[in-house]
Amino acid sequence: MTEHTFTIPQKSMDMGKKVSDYINTLTKPLGSLGRLEELAISLAEMKNDPFPSVSPAGILVFAADHGITDEGVSAYPKAVTEQMVLNFLNGGAAINVFSRQIGALLNIIDIGVANDINHPQLLNKKVRYGTGNFLHEDAMSLKEVEKAIEIGFEQSMEIINKGAQCLILGEMGIGNTTASSALLALLSGKEVEAVVGTGTGITEEGLQHKVNVIQQSLQNRKPDPANPIDLLTKIGGLEIAGMTGAMLGAASKRVPILVDGFICTIAALLAKQLSPNVADYMIVTHQSVEQGHGIALSLLGKKPILDLGLRLGEGTGAAITYPIIQSAALMVKEMATFDSAGISQKH
Repeated sequence: MTEHTFTIPQKSMDMGKKVSDYINTLTKPLGSLGRLEELAISLAEMKNDPFPSVSPAGILVFAADHGITDEGVSAYPKAVTEQMVLNFLNGGAAINVFSRQIGALLNIIDIGVANDINHPQLLNKKVRYGTGNFLHEDAMSLKEVEKAIEIGFEQSMEIINKGAQCLILGEMGIGNTTASSALLALLSGKEVEAVVGTGTGITEEGLQHKVNVIQQSLQNRKPDPANPIDLLTKIGGLEIAGMTGAMLGAASKRVPILVDGFICTIAALLAKQLSPNVADYMIVTHQSVEQGHGIALSLLGKKPILDLGLRLGEGTGAAITYPIIQSAALMVKEMATFDSAGISQKH
């Protein structure tokens, strides 16, 4: 994994200024479309295009298992990862519903599920059969982290080459809120209790156990908070590394990244550590109810568009928000100006 892989262009502030001026000529009072106008300007800066398109969206769902589930940190057994991947492939999950609704390209990627899954639609990019239990050993090797990031990068390139104009990232992996909370504790410097939530719905007793497991793991592993590769190696997840790589890939091609919930935001923070410019291409779609998400968003320096009390993952929050982002792009492209419509402006 070489440094040049992460060459990310600067966003075009000049184009943003041009589009901002143009928006002010559209048939509406100044600023009356609020954050939609901000979104349209951001998209123009990202794509260096006055009339940027975000259609179709490309969705990549990375699936992987976590060894830390052996410690009883999740409400669901590890087997659910594989079962949910089959649900994705059979079109029955929430992300399938919302993907169909918005006409997105959708790829399901096995980057580290604990069992082999045979299905013609599955992209098998398995790095290993789940991570190690990071209470007792590193989650993965340095080589495996680099391979997972590279796979994510390549998958983003492939879906962009097929026509995706923006990228939505999703994940499936029982135990991944534990890995994400551990990563956030180090990235934020906050106490573990402040960043750990109930994940898929554990009890209060289960939550305290999860906190204890993470605290002990961090003492055992001692990852370097300033080194994203070391963080992933010691306490990360294969799907988190895959999403990190995919974000770097999208930004390198000026493709907007629609950041989903808690786990996706942790991947965004790691991508930003690897290449700070990547954050310029991120739009945070929603506020998750997972406890650490607000802290993660403040570190990322981004404001979410929606707050619907979501905590599913899979990329669902980003897919639900996509029509709003599409509205911002279409507003600039299709609205008349005062001159073209022959409408008098206020004095």
